[in-house]
Amino acid sequence: MRRTRRRWRAYLALTKPRIIELLLVTTIPTMILAADGWPGTWLLAATLVGGSFAAGAANAFNMYLDRDIDRVMNRTKQRPLVTGELTDRQALVFATVLGVGSVAWFGLLVNAMSALLTLGAILLYVVLYTMVLKRRTSQNIVWGGVAGCMPVLIGWSAVTGTIGWPPFLLFLVVFFWTPPHYWPLSMKFRQDYARAGVPMLPVVADDVRVARQILLYAAAMVACTLLLVPVSGLGWVYGVTAVAAGAWFLLACARLLRRALHPERGKLAAMKVFHGSITYLTIVFAAVAVDPLLPL
Repeated sequence: MRRTRRRWRAYLALTKPRIIELLLVTTIPTMILAADGWPGTWLLAATLVGGSFAAGAANAFNMYLDRDIDRVMNRTKQRPLVTGELTDRQALVFATVLGVGSVAWFGLLVNAMSALLTLGAILLYVVLYTMVLKRRTSQNIVWGGVAGCMPVLIGWSAVTGTIGWPPFLLFLVVFFWTPPHYWPLSMKFRQDYARAGVPMLPVVADDVRVARQILLYAAAMVACTLLLVPVSGLGWVYGVTAVAAGAWFLLACARLLRRALHPERGKLAAMKVFHGSITYLTIVFAAVAVDPLLPL
């Protein structure tokens, strides 16, 4: 029994459940916005289950393909393919079944557009990011991060069967959010990435350049959240929240840059920006979900 539980935990670890949680944070509000209210419990559940399968598949493929560098990074050396809890074949079969199942799930229970977007999201993460970009360019997380933007398009299409300007802006919000989210983590673990030969921007650039890039991407992200007000028809609750959350997060990024410019003032504290980025995205998308449900 204990061995069975360990095996199931290992399969669950392959899916990177914390990343899945973050993706679902963006999907639910997008569906509420698309429906201008509650999209229906069944449709919401079907989309979340299919999205979880798809994200889990992409993450499992990622672990399979990155198993060599996971062995030399302290942050990843406890992953199941490194410890031997699962074999390479088990991981590959699991990822394939989840991936095929997720696309079929959307095609049968949601709609064809969502199924196609789901397939695209998996391919973007597995092929574009993991296989092509990750080990070749310092911009890997920027363009590879497109896969993480896809849940908003999938959620919108699940409700409407189409893609419009509001989900495109939400897509850009997540796109510009990805570097301020991931580069601070890479700054913290730059030695790990350097040892593994992965050219994350903080590995090949100094702290000042990285912090400036983080601030620029964060500013573009906040601008997109504000553009969403006239484009989507969201009200004052969302607008006030977007302005306040954006100012708070930009200040955190500016502090990171100030620390990079003046290291004598203390530690860089990049992980504060990393954790702050998660809080920021959660607040903004919570406002996206709440605003259409208010009787105002």
